[in-house]
Amino acid sequence: MTDEERPIRVLLVDDQELVRAGFRMVLDAQPGLEVAGEAGDGEQALRVVRQTPADVVLMDVRMPRMDGIEATRRICALPDAPKVIILTTFDLDEYAFAALKAGAAGFLLKDAGPTQLIEAIHAVCSGDAVVAPSTTRRLIDKFVPHLPAEEPVPDARLDTLTAREREVLNLVAKGLSNGEIASRLYVSEATVKTHVGRVLMKLELRDRVQAVVFAYETGLVRSGATD
Repeated sequence: MTDEERPIRVLLVDDQELVRAGFRMVLDAQPGLEVAGEAGDGEQALRVVRQTPADVVLMDVRMPRMDGIEATRRICALPDAPKVIILTTFDLDEYAFAALKAGAAGFLLKDAGPTQLIEAIHAVCSGDAVVAPSTTRRLIDKFVPHLPAEEPVPDARLDTLTAREREVLNLVAKGLSNGEIASRLYVSEATVKTHVGRVLMKLELRDRVQAVVFAYETGLVRSGATD
């Protein structure tokens, strides 16, 4: 079986068995997806990931023994690590922001419908780091006010960007998709994709999610800013 034919393998990590059962029911009903395993906390998740090949991990944040933030950090450091999608609720968002910094590929609200769940899994598997750019921006805007007050940290890597690349980074951080950025800048979507790739390479970032975090931490974008 080729990689194209093989179903996407998903690991469910949540300390609530009913939550895992709900996700499993949705995923098992979808062709091309299969639940490779389950874990009730971060420590167990690490053991399962090492023993069971997985493409995507749906990771809860607050769990006993090892929380989702530390588990995400350790999983993302593994060779050929699976993509991690954080399961979040609005009252726990400050923890999810830390998980993004740890390497998570994106967010999924715990009350997301089956369509959003499936789209999220396919999105990260196809290389898209953000389930929906506007969702990442909106959620980060909710996290930032709850984080400890810190001054933006200047980063010399910003100086390596051209003016256009800096403009693209700003728009990525504000939640615009490649298509929306192309319309804003009157260029092709392929050109935007090229700019985004160069930005990630120059800033030594893994994906668009890390680019959003970088923009907030360096003060390029401020919480609540829209223009």
